[in-house]
Amino acid sequence: MGETGSQTLRRTPLYEQHLRAGAKLVDFAGWELPVQYVGIREEHLAVRHDVGIFDVSHMGQIEVSGDGAVALCERLLTAEVGSLGIGSARYSLICDEHGGVLDDVLIYRLSETRLLLVTNCANHARDFAWVHAHNDGGVAVVSDHQDRYAMLAVQGPRARALLAGLTSGALPARMHCDRCEVGGVPVLACGTGYTGEDGLELLCEPQLAPKLWDALVRAGAQPAGLGARDTLRIEACFPLYGNDLDEQHDPISAGLGWACAERTGFIGAERVAAVRAAGPAQLLVPFVLDGPGIARAGNPVLPRVAEGGEPDGGGVVTSGTYSPSLECGVGLAYLPAWRATPGQQLQIDVRGTLRAATVASKPLYPKDR
Repeated sequence: MGETGSQTLRRTPLYEQHLRAGAKLVDFAGWELPVQYVGIREEHLAVRHDVGIFDVSHMGQIEVSGDGAVALCERLLTAEVGSLGIGSARYSLICDEHGGVLDDVLIYRLSETRLLLVTNCANHARDFAWVHAHNDGGVAVVSDHQDRYAMLAVQGPRARALLAGLTSGALPARMHCDRCEVGGVPVLACGTGYTGEDGLELLCEPQLAPKLWDALVRAGAQPAGLGARDTLRIEACFPLYGNDLDEQHDPISAGLGWACAERTGFIGAERVAAVRAAGPAQLLVPFVLDGPGIARAGNPVLPRVAEGGEPDGGGVVTSGTYSPSLECGVGLAYLPAWRATPGQQLQIDVRGTLRAATVASKPLYPKDR
């Protein structure tokens, strides 16, 4: 454990590896994690053009097992869990009764009656309590596995080639998972990630994480921190809970209707269906600054008047950064739906200076560049 003021911070099993690599450590949701090693730009570009490795052991895991596991998960998650094949993965959301987003998660189907949810660390305790509270009559076994796993993300166009050289057996395809050995360490390998690049996320026993990390770094993976993780996910237009997703916004407004199967009757499905049918009042969209400057979360987007209408009230930036790939300021913002089409011109108030921006298409950095 580390300390910041009076707060005790949790450390992952890779703390010593981070120190040896010269990481700058910061407090992230109660965890002492690397924000960068050699520099955010260098780490970002390594992932875009070669291969990087992230310590994501702060993420939470919840296992739901037993004969009622699928039914319980389908009640709590927006995705259609029943159609998920064994060894498959799916992105999903957890909603409250009003359709607000409580968290976004990945779900892995390990067997007919075992499912693993990967949660955001800041929401993990609340997610576990939510799942446990809705396990009516104990139809499933709900287990907190956050301390059972360390988690490493190997991402980039060369990620699979690097892993193939260290792996016994075949690697799982995108959005699939399987057990194998990497660098002599047994792992659950998952074809998922948060960068917009190909790669895998590897779950292993915590005590084996240093051996796995060292093998991957020796093979050529560049350690990358939270800074690059953020710039990469914004370029890919992946939302971050607490910035772009929260209880005040529904999945349709967040552009995540594709992750919702209202026919399953998940908690909040009626509200989500109503927003889908009527059309959202706001939409989360990417933007690019037309000149210098960097917009940040909370910066207001100035109101405009629709033809024959009243001022729309404007919008707000939820995520913003400098894009190392595009070499300009980029971000995500909630805007009135009529202004949410690519090409719309915006004015963003960045600490008292108006910055011109343009609504862009997703992703901001396409793979074919």
